[in-house]
Amino acid sequence: MIQTRQTKLYREVAGDGPPVMLVHSGICDSRMWDPQWESFARAHRVIRYDMRGFGRSPLAPGAYSPPADLIALLDELALGPVALVGASMGGGISLQVAVARPDLVSALVLVGSGVRGHDWSDYVTRSWAEEEAAFERGDLDAAVEVNLQIWVDGPHRSPEEVDPEVRRKVAEMQRQALELALECPEAREEALVLDVGDRLGEISAPTLAIVGEQDVQDVHVVAERLEREIGATRVTIEGAAHLPSLERPREFDELVLGFLAEVEGA
Repeated sequence: MIQTRQTKLYREVAGDGPPVMLVHSGICDSRMWDPQWESFARAHRVIRYDMRGFGRSPLAPGAYSPPADLIALLDELALGPVALVGASMGGGISLQVAVARPDLVSALVLVGSGVRGHDWSDYVTRSWAEEEAAFERGDLDAAVEVNLQIWVDGPHRSPEEVDPEVRRKVAEMQRQALELALECPEAREEALVLDVGDRLGEISAPTLAIVGEQDVQDVHVVAERLEREIGATRVTIEGAAHLPSLERPREFDELVLGFLAEVEGA
């Protein structure tokens, strides 16, 4: 396991019941789970946290591994096996944890998840390059807008077709992450399970893969792969792009809480 300099990650805990860990996406922080915070806590012990470089968890110089950080947090909290609900990058991190420490994972909910090693489309890689160029020249507003267009709007919607409050909230979270990255350029992110894409078949935890109808095609392809290689239940939420928990919280909650109830009752 990668040894990284330990840092105190911001976390919140609420409710009682079977434990659920919410793992945010790379364009958000733990505030993306605001719509789920009360509803999930009615029947679960719910934890959300900010990864390093997001929200209220600053970066530190040197190497660090987000999956290793999550494992350290789970070990610290000593909750036993938890259901990991991971969005986007958080889904990819949750997959690495499920392979590295299956004893910590009772179930997986992967929302618009990526998988390390996926061959991303030109559409996505061009957007990443555009974001990186804006960041390098110090134009954080432009970098944020690129992310909003690809992930919040999606490839088939205009900004005017998206809830302006969702756009505003994601923009605030993403800009803060970019500012934290500027403050600590010496930080270096590393993976924990380099070959996780080749080891999906090792995952035995019940898995739900959720995708937004309006998300990029890559995410739909990954969800199909999770269905095929893990046996995940794959569900599409209409009228949402990469962040269905923010755009369609009611439908999202019904799906996830229903799935968790089935797993807990099995």
